[in-house]
Amino acid sequence: MARPPEENIHSLVSLMVESYREEPDIIKIETNKQINKAIVVDIIEDLRCLIFAGFFGGKRLREDGVEYFVGELLENLIYNIERQIRRALRTRIHDEQKVAADAKHATRAFLETLPEIRRLLAMDVDASFDGDPAASGKDEIILSYPGIYAIMVSRLAHELYLLDVPLIPRMMTEHAHGLTGIDIHPGAAIGHHFFLDHGTGIVVGETTVIGNYVKIYQGVTLGAHSTRGGRQLNGVKRHPTIEDHVTIYSGASIFGGDTVIGEGVVIGSNAFITKSVPEKTRVSVKDPELQFKADESRDDKGQSVEFKQDEFWYYVI
Repeated sequence: MARPPEENIHSLVSLMVESYREEPDIIKIETNKQINKAIVVDIIEDLRCLIFAGFFGGKRLREDGVEYFVGELLENLIYNIERQIRRALRTRIHDEQKVAADAKHATRAFLETLPEIRRLLAMDVDASFDGDPAASGKDEIILSYPGIYAIMVSRLAHELYLLDVPLIPRMMTEHAHGLTGIDIHPGAAIGHHFFLDHGTGIVVGETTVIGNYVKIYQGVTLGAHSTRGGRQLNGVKRHPTIEDHVTIYSGASIFGGDTVIGEGVVIGSNAFITKSVPEKTRVSVKDPELQFKADESRDDKGQSVEFKQDEFWYYVI
């Protein structure tokens, strides 16, 4: 293959280098100090192996080897998490001694939350099994349900978010988003027995608060009224509060930081809600009008033939 003329290469190099000078926010010169996304993904997988011990990782977990299994995983996690948190903290702290101390503290504090996260996830698995008649067992849910994976990553990322670790929590939830189609911001606070049925297309905003025993179907958005305020809205409660025992069916959208969906509410499919709903209320969109129209076809001679009544096609308009 013929190489392009050398002067063309030099010209292109000059154009790119000039672009780097003009747009410095999207270039990292010292890449050895940049967070390694591949390692963040490895951390998620090691945490999943630790939480759902024996289900993932490709190694047989023996009863007499549990402590060794946990110790090996934790040793690897401590090294990788602390290192990546140090890199994240350097984006806003320039004192290396403080960076090292804060990273060590955050790593320890985060790992100490794992037993509680396991307890919550066990209840999430129970909620999925109790709420889905198609589930053959809890193993199927743990091994294959995208909702459980998204919830697991969200719960892990939320703890790092509460520890004020920059960048990494969002990287974790966006990785889960890419795999599952479920977009849960790490800032969202979620209670126990959380069930995402199917899950694809669910969006949960940063300041959302979700209670216990909540069930959400695919395509639901828990969002903000508007983001026109930009950075001025940072830290403001922009997303709804969902209280205990609420069910939200597919395609529903609920917006606003002042919006509270009361305990025991059922939100029907495709509802659009921008104000609070009192407890034990059912919200539904009025049934669409159905138009019944006889289909027409042609016989072998090209003559029009009308179908009988029970052969109607249904059109939703």
